Formats: sequence, structure tokens, C-alpha cells
Amino acid sequence: MLVTGASRGLGRELARAFARNGDRVAVHYGTRREDAEETLAALPGEGHVLATADVSQPAEAARLAEEAADALGGLDVLVNNAAVNFPHPPASTSYDDWTTAWRRHTDVNLLGTAHLSHQAAQRMIAQGAAGGDQEGHGGRIVNIGSRGAFRGEPDHPAYAATKAAVHALGQSLAVALAPYGIAVASVAPGFFETERVAHRLRGEEGAAIRAQSPYGRVGRPEEVAEAVLWLASPAAEWSSGAVLDLNGASYLRT
Repeated sequence: MLVTGASRGLGRELARAFARNGDRVAVHYGTRREDAEETLAALPGEGHVLATADVSQPAEAARLAEEAADALGGLDVLVNNAAVNFPHPPASTSYDDWTTAWRRHTDVNLLGTAHLSHQAAQRMIAQGAAGGDQEGHGGRIVNIGSRGAFRGEPDHPAYAATKAAVHALGQSLAVALAPYGIAVASVAPGFFETERVAHRLRGEEGAAIRAQSPYGRVGRPEEVAEAVLWLASPAAEWSSGAVLDLNGASYLRT
């Protein structure tokens, strides 16, 4: 199975969860090779591999899927975790910076997810056909979306918009790929603690963020990882098309 953006944070926790489950993991990274090597070295089990690519580039995304499948002897699960998220509030961002932010978020968060999903699905379909099963032996694609897709992100609008698009992409793929036994689902986490956002959890801002949930805390990466692990399991086929909220009741929708 392939986890994108697995050098640290949630991606690292996802890789650990699947490795503990007995899966062989392709640990993808973009630029953080040392962090990715740390992730790889700490995984239980054997047969795990490093894989690098700039997923914003279509050719790189295709190469990543191919190399991961070759190294693992097939590709049964893809977790689309790689993403960018940097501030670009509309009232104070220059037009040049605004357009750059939108292009970068779209290329990585949405198109990277779309292209990798296509390439993974092609391999899952081929693996099913090679196995002699007319309907395919199945596979799983799980996308990491965001609570921000529903409630909005005023300082990060491109992030929220691309994550909403990722949710819609997952639902379209769920319908298109079901005849091949491939299930596609997404999770929509709220704020959870990683190295990247640790500074925001200090002082008054941290108190305000924790107060968003009636539990008075933020999420933990392992809580998201456990949900993803289940959605990638054989038991979760009937959840295909779902967008699972993981936000500690900080944002409710019906």
C-alpha cells in the first residue's frame, strides 16, 4: 500500500498504522528525505520502501504509482495524504501571491490526488483481471480531506476549496470504481496536533483552537489513522463514497 506525504505528521502515523496491521508500505515523500527515512526505519515488519515524487506533476504521479506497485508486488491501497496548506487571506494577499497559492493548492491537493487515484485504480483493476475475477478482487483508495471543506477557511480558502473538491472526487470515483470491487472514501479531520501546527497550540490561540471541540482538546494523528485503517479494510466496502467527519464535534453537519 502507498501513503503519500508520509515523511512526518499524519502521514507518518498512517504508515505506522498500516505497518502494524501487517501491510507493506511505500513511504512517499516530496522533499523531506531524512524525515521519510526516519519514518521507514521505525516501521514494524519488513518489505517497506521509500518512494519520492512531486505529485503536482502528472508524470511524477504516474511514476510514483508504477514504482510503488513494482516494489510492493502490486498496489491494493492508496492513501492520498500529501497536501500543501499555507495562508493567503484575500484581504491582505497580493494578486501574484493569491494566484500562486491557488495554483499550488490545486496542483498538489486536488490534481495530485486525482492523478494518483487514476493510476492506482488502473493497477487495481488490472490486478483483478489478472486474478481471473471478472469483477476484480478489489482495492481501496482513502483521501484525507478536511473539516474546512464544510465550514470554510478564511485565511486558507484554496485549501478549503481543494479539500471540498477532493471529497467530491472521492464520491465520483466510488461510483465509477464499484463495479471493479474498489471502494473509495474520505475522512474530514478537524484540527489535530502535528509538528507543523504545534506552534499554533501555544497561548491564547491554542486555547481557542481547543475550545472549538466540547472535548476541550484537538485530535491526535493516531485517531485519524485508525479511521483510515478501517476504511481501507475489507469490512468497509459498504462505506464507499462516505466522507467521515473526525472533528470531536467541533463542526456538525447533516
